[in-house]
This record gives sequence, structure tokens and C-alpha cells, in this order.
Amino acid sequence: MEYACITPLQGSLIITDDLHKSKSLLQNKDLYKFIWVLEGSLDLTIDHMGVHLAKNQVIPLSNIHHIRISRISGRSISIFFNSNFYCIFKSDNEVSCNGFLFAGYSHPLLMQLTDIQALALERIVSDIQLEYKEDDSLKEEMLRLHLKRFIIACTRMARNKYAIEPGNESAFYLFRKFVILVDENFKEMKKVGDYAQLLNRSPKTLANLFSLYKLPAPLKIIQERIEAEAKRLLLYSNMNAKEIAHILGFEEISSFSRFFKRISGKTITEFRNLYRER
Repeated sequence: MEYACITPLQGSLIITDDLHKSKSLLQNKDLYKFIWVLEGSLDLTIDHMGVHLAKNQVIPLSNIHHIRISRISGRSISIFFNSNFYCIFKSDNEVSCNGFLFAGYSHPLLMQLTDIQALALERIVSDIQLEYKEDDSLKEEMLRLHLKRFIIACTRMARNKYAIEPGNESAFYLFRKFVILVDENFKEMKKVGDYAQLLNRSPKTLANLFSLYKLPAPLKIIQERIEAEAKRLLLYSNMNAKEIAHILGFEEISSFSRFFKRISGKTITEFRNLYRER
């Protein structure tokens, strides 16, 4: 069953338990996504990476991820929304998910729910489904509030996974801000020092802080974001390596080639031949 709300301003909130049957949803590049396995398992390809979801696992995906369902056994539910319905950037003070649940990397956050957490999300989904049956001027705002509840619940669960406690809130905020800045500027800025300057911190301070809370190293975050975008362009565009290198801010194709081989372990040609869909 699929529930959909399309607002006058082209905002979209869609819930479906038949994602594997909806090619248009899978291919839509405007939608943020939560995919949650209720029973059984689900195999996805996210960009070029295979991901296996088991019971009570949830994965949030940004609007730039390419997804394809390889196999489904059991039941799942998926929530899709676009920025016209709920903008995670403008509403970051409300849900604190930008740069955490949603980022442009090819290794999205995978959350394993406890029974209590699953029950909490089930209640929210049930409220959304009930609200779809209403037909008044308050429906859109109520659906937006329920979606916000779902995002906040997932953000809390993800924070628990990383043992983010009130005592290290400032470190978590700095990490999210760093990831957001990388997402916005990775094509032009490739050094930790560039981002440290924007954050009024030293590169060493960032490295030490991220290490203290077992977060990825700043340079690794930058390199993985460039790698993820390079792989998307190689797999899902018709651009040649020189054009991609230019888009990603490399002055020479040779610099891009060396970077890609060092990070991915494969040459550009090897990667494209191995993973590109025909």
C-alpha cells in the first residue's frame, strides 16, 4: 500500500510497503529516504555498494544516492520526502540530522533498532497513515509534524549508536558542521586546513576531537566524499574522466587518476568496467 501527500508547492511525503514495485520512487533524485525492514531481509545496491538489511534495521539515504533493490524477502516500509515538504537544512535546529543521517557518502548510516525503538517508530508511522485519511486544512502540517517526529527519533537512535551523550554535544555539533561544509565545498576545498579555518579551529584540534570520540578522521571524510561523487559520475553519467576531474576540482586528469587509484584501489577504467550498469 502507498500513501502520498503532494502539496500545492510540490512538497512530497510518501510511505510505501511496495518499494520494490515503484521504479519512479527508486529513480527520483529529489527525495530523501528511510528504508526500514519489518520482517525478513532486503538487499539493496546503494550507488555501487551492496547493502543487506535485516529485521528492524533502518537506513537513511540522501536524495543523491542511487538505489536499486536486488532481493526482498519479508516486509519493509519506506518513507520518502523532499525539501519542499520538509527542508532538513532550514530545520536543522529542530531535528539535527543534516550531516549525520543525510550526507553524500556511499556508506550510509545503518541502524539496528531494539524492540522498544521499533515500537516507537511503528507508532509514528501509524499516526502518519491515520493522518493521510483526514481531509482538512491541517493535514499537511500534521503530516509534517509526524515526519519530524520520525526524523528526531532516528537521530536519537543514531546518536545512541555512537554513544553521543550530553557531555560531548559540542564535539558532535562540530563533526556535523564539518560534514555539512565538506558536502558543500569538497569540489573546491580538499585540505583539512580549509575547513578548520571556516570552523575557527586548528586542523590538529579537529583531528584530536574526532579521534577522541571515535569519529572518522577529517581528511578521511573529505577524501571519501570526493570518492563517492567520482564513483557516481563514473557510473551514472556519460562524462569522460577528464570532464569528471574538472568537475571535482582537479587541475589535471593525472592528479585525479592517482587520487582515485589510491583511494579506491582500482583505476578509473577498471572501476567503470566492473560496476557500470549496461
